[in-house]
Amino acid sequence: MRMIKETLRVEGMSCNHCANAVTGALKDLAAEATVDLKAGTVTVAYDESRANIEQIKAAIEEQGYDVI
Repeated sequence: MRMIKETLRVEGMSCNHCANAVTGALKDLAAEATVDLKAGTVTVAYDESRANIEQIKAAIEEQGYDVI
């Protein structure tokens, strides 16, 4: 198991509901997310054998936020 850690810029997050939506969506991919609303970032740790960065980005975008 090889864990990858990435920090993504995400636009549109403004509150705890936003943070919970993103972390919940990534939990479905067995990824751990740390949301920094002030910085507009999501730091994700994931097992590359279970998910890839494109799936992570898609899961965030499905919640209505833009990964830039």
